Amino acid sequence: MSRTNTELLARITARPDVFGGKPIIRDMRISVELILSLLAQGATADAILEDYPDLEADDIRACTAYAHAVIARDTLSAVSVAR
Repeated sequence: MSRTNTELLARITARPDVFGGKPIIRDMRISVELILSLLAQGATADAILEDYPDLEADDIRACTAYAHAVIARDTLSAVSVAR
């Protein structure tokens, strides 16, 4: 079942008492940053779901929708790249 970005983004929450208010998935102690880092390192969605059984496929899609929403109006020049 395909979800809209709005539905996916509803899965992302932020609480000041969890990871300093960084975005987390469905109020769990699993950060969006962690999932995006795993994906960037080449982990597959299936591998992430296997390692984190409380996650659902839509949670991973929500993380990528969140990343897209954050950078949609950003530019590469705003990102610091280590050399």
